[in-house]
Amino acid sequence: MRPGVLWLIAGLSLSIAGCAATQPETNQPPPLSEASFNSRILELESQLTQQCDTRINLQQRQLDHQQALTADMREVGSLLRYLRQDVQQLEARGEEPVIIREECEIDESLTTKTLLGRSEWVGLPSLGTYLKARVDSGANTSSLSAAEITRFERDGEDWVRFKLALNDDDVAVESQRDEWVEAPIVRRVRIVQASGEESRPVISLLMTLGPIRENVEFTLNDRSHLDYPVLLGRRFLMDIAVIDVADTYLHERPEFPGGEPADQAAEDEAVDEDDSEE
Repeated sequence: MRPGVLWLIAGLSLSIAGCAATQPETNQPPPLSEASFNSRILELESQLTQQCDTRINLQQRQLDHQQALTADMREVGSLLRYLRQDVQQLEARGEEPVIIREECEIDESLTTKTLLGRSEWVGLPSLGTYLKARVDSGANTSSLSAAEITRFERDGEDWVRFKLALNDDDVAVESQRDEWVEAPIVRRVRIVQASGEESRPVISLLMTLGPIRENVEFTLNDRSHLDYPVLLGRRFLMDIAVIDVADTYLHERPEFPGGEPADQAAEDEAVDEDDSEE
């Protein structure tokens, strides 16, 4: 082959390789223009300036808060020094400091309500007996322990007949334990329990508790497995009584014919010191 042809082929090969090397990649972003670059720089400068201003404002607020706390501490220290000087002067003269206690405002509504302990004696004049009662604001309606509950009709109205359901530990007038009680049904309540639903009759009985003498609505159900044959709920407590759960038997046991005197109730009350019902 002629030397001239060889030089021509070599030159064409170098030209093709150079074009392939300088050809830009299609997946790279196009270069920024001068205007876009300057705009981006100005945007970054603005963001940095805002961040610096925010930090400066935060530091200034913290400094102001620290200065206010320092001023308060100095004022308190000054008051304590003056107070110490006053006490030292009183002691030097042989005088005792006078402590003035600020009286708390008393809710006037509490002064008109009767204070009850978590356990109290109640009297049921129509049944002729006293019974122990648990005072529980968590219960809505009061409850009376009853057994052999029988519904019947009298003069077109629904009535109920029952006996008190008492165990051997319950304190009551002995002669009234097995007496039948009859009362009109005021209404019925639906009780939902884990074992299912049941409807219980509600009756109204006159009840005494210390200075309270009220007609109280009781649901009838057997409470002989519990510690108290009577439960007083918040419908009874509303507007007339408040509870001191740290105390018990704040009011004397009422007296009934055939029952024990009120001054002998302490022995019966003592057994409830560690009660933990419901």
